[in-house]
Amino acid sequence: MRKTTKSLIAVTCAAAALAAAGCGTTSENTGKVQAQDPTQHCKGPDGKYTIGMSQANLAEPYRVRMDDDIRKAAEKVPQFEVQFSDAAKDNSKQISDVENFLTKQVDLLMISPNEAAPLTDVVKKAYNKGIPVVVLDRKVDGDAYTTYIGADNVQIGRQAGEYFKSTLLPEGGKIVQIKGLSGSTPAAEREKGFKEGIQGSQIEIVATADGEWERTTGQQKMDALLKANPEIKAVYAQNDPMAEGAYLAAQAAGRNDLKFVGIDGLPIPSGGIKAVEDGRLQATNLYPTGGAEAVEAAKKLLIDCQPVDKAQTLQTELVTKENAAEVYARLNQG
Repeated sequence: MRKTTKSLIAVTCAAAALAAAGCGTTSENTGKVQAQDPTQHCKGPDGKYTIGMSQANLAEPYRVRMDDDIRKAAEKVPQFEVQFSDAAKDNSKQISDVENFLTKQVDLLMISPNEAAPLTDVVKKAYNKGIPVVVLDRKVDGDAYTTYIGADNVQIGRQAGEYFKSTLLPEGGKIVQIKGLSGSTPAAEREKGFKEGIQGSQIEIVATADGEWERTTGQQKMDALLKANPEIKAVYAQNDPMAEGAYLAAQAAGRNDLKFVGIDGLPIPSGGIKAVEDGRLQATNLYPTGGAEAVEAAKKLLIDCQPVDKAQTLQTELVTKENAAEVYARLNQG
């Protein structure tokens, strides 16, 4: 059945070539998005498949966990071989990493882009070559990918903001925000959602700094923020490592009165859930890595010959002292 379909497509392309210039490569040359059969690489359960996973960096514990989740899930699929690359926060390197995967003719590309705009063209190139593309966590511009897997970052930011408004600072107060890398989509979305969440309250964001998603940078930026804004009551950090960095800066300054909220909720000993349990953070907001879901999507496309949804939204959860132990245990089952 599939061979017949491919034959019809080939005939159609040949006929179209008589009336127009080219068929199949035109979209790649013009930058347009080519219609894709996402299951065309499917050889069924008897096939062997190479998957390229392009990671934005491995400086963030969240990304290490994402790769680990992909690796663990892929080990259960004997047909899969996953090759990993680390862009080390360098857009040019990540473009080169993806190009290398294309040269190797991988059967499927997974990518968590460092920044959206710089990675859009090379992701589109892969997609237009007919390679299924699974985008994880951070987005690219446009829709030249097979599926996007990630939590709703606006919702997560809103959830954090509502916690500030209802529980952490119900009477209001001045706070600072430590954002992630400015060119990454979660940074903008988490800020947007947070501002929506605190609407109608007396909470005021008096300063914002870019912590680049990293603990050390978050600590440095918090030190400067605290000196410039000694009147603040709390910190909203867009991930847990930056929140922990901010906590360390506050401790060094003798500010034991400040409150901290992060995002990620990694269920590991050094992660945000344990930081909440131990009292360093007042709350974190669960942000699943999507690693297992990415492998499941690859299995559907390459082995089961089934399409997948264009967007797969992962569920978040507010983690506080009251539920931290239960959430940690639940996420580490199996």
